[in-house]
Amino acid sequence: MWTYHPELLATPVPRYTSYPTAAEFGDDVGPADMKEALAAIAPGTVVSLYLHIPYCRDICWYCGCNTGAANRAARLATYVERLEREIALVAQQVTGIRVGRIAFGGGSPNAIPPAAFLRLVERVRTAFDCTDAILSVEVDPRGFDRDWAGVIGRAGVSRVSLGVQTLDPQVQAAIGRVQPSEDIRRTTALLRDAGVGSINFDLMYGLPQQSEQSLRASIVESIAMGPDRLAVFGYAHVPHLVPRQRRIVADGLAGTAERFAQAALAHRMLVDAGYDPVGFDHFARPGDALAQAAASGGLRRNFQGFTEDPAEILIGLGASAISDFPDKILQTEKNTGRYGMRIEAGALATCRGLRRSPEDRLRGRAIETILTRGTTDLTALSDGADIRRRLTPFERYGLIAWEGNVLRLSEDALPYARVIARSLDAYRQPASARFSHAV
Repeated sequence: MWTYHPELLATPVPRYTSYPTAAEFGDDVGPADMKEALAAIAPGTVVSLYLHIPYCRDICWYCGCNTGAANRAARLATYVERLEREIALVAQQVTGIRVGRIAFGGGSPNAIPPAAFLRLVERVRTAFDCTDAILSVEVDPRGFDRDWAGVIGRAGVSRVSLGVQTLDPQVQAAIGRVQPSEDIRRTTALLRDAGVGSINFDLMYGLPQQSEQSLRASIVESIAMGPDRLAVFGYAHVPHLVPRQRRIVADGLAGTAERFAQAALAHRMLVDAGYDPVGFDHFARPGDALAQAAASGGLRRNFQGFTEDPAEILIGLGASAISDFPDKILQTEKNTGRYGMRIEAGALATCRGLRRSPEDRLRGRAIETILTRGTTDLTALSDGADIRRRLTPFERYGLIAWEGNVLRLSEDALPYARVIARSLDAYRQPASARFSHAV
């Protein structure tokens, strides 16, 4: 059982899917930085590709993703055409790279017609060396049908993530995402028939009107559907940053103690059901590649959360997509109209991001190892004494221990991992209220 220490969770913290985080992005980078980063990739390097589809069948109120309504066929067709052009533009900038993974996310990739998705996959495979590349797709069960399942099978998709969030009708209504359980069961069955070997369910806790009983029922029903992985995220209520969240009645949101109890419940139930915990909010069956990476020390963390992807470079394609290079993080224009104009003009659409300093890279790696391995060596950091001082309360509760300059987290420290990581974050001193709950 996790022990609740409210004073340790009082400070909002980032999710640390990158370091520095997106809060530090600025507009002093642009297409020239992207060209330079792409040109610097050595031939033979294995990279990952992420393609962003910023459209959804329906817009959920809780969602902080960059997405819009897929209500005009012409708009979707135009976006796909521009994404195809961007694929070609990026391919022209690199020489001899290999693609190990191709991920489609959003939004909802299945907001576009299945034939358009298949064409995008073919464009990527033609433009890059994608021999044996793992192909994954995020799917909205609402509207998913046999045509889409057939295309997923033909494209060779091996991993799919379903946006489930909750199976409680009352909570679904409170977040603007109504999808009967039968939609999830039907989609899962179609994907299995299409040959998809790894299916992930995204669930959430801390949602409006959500109780422990409600969360328990959603987890029990989800487990019965047999997903290979589950991610159980804490809902981040930040209406000052995500205007659509203003439609959510804040009075129905759980407090910090309730959120902690819900997170602990999810962890306990999934471990008891035979899933291995991966990081602090992912779970996988023991034979799954994600669980194997966690057990072997190969777990990583990037913009898609915890992953077994070993690539050091992620190239993002599409509006708002983020590219991750060792010395740079670069984001494409978020507005689909402006993104399209840049691509139509034959230019890369990079408009925000940052250049990583050597210190940033050291801290980023240290934060990642805290979150993925529960330990890190602080020898190379210049402010080790200050970090120790900031971590004194965690040491007092037995959540961490020191072996020289090596920091180790106890098993009970799992729900505090992001708060512990914040102690290494040079941009979070002092703390900022920009972020959501630590748990």
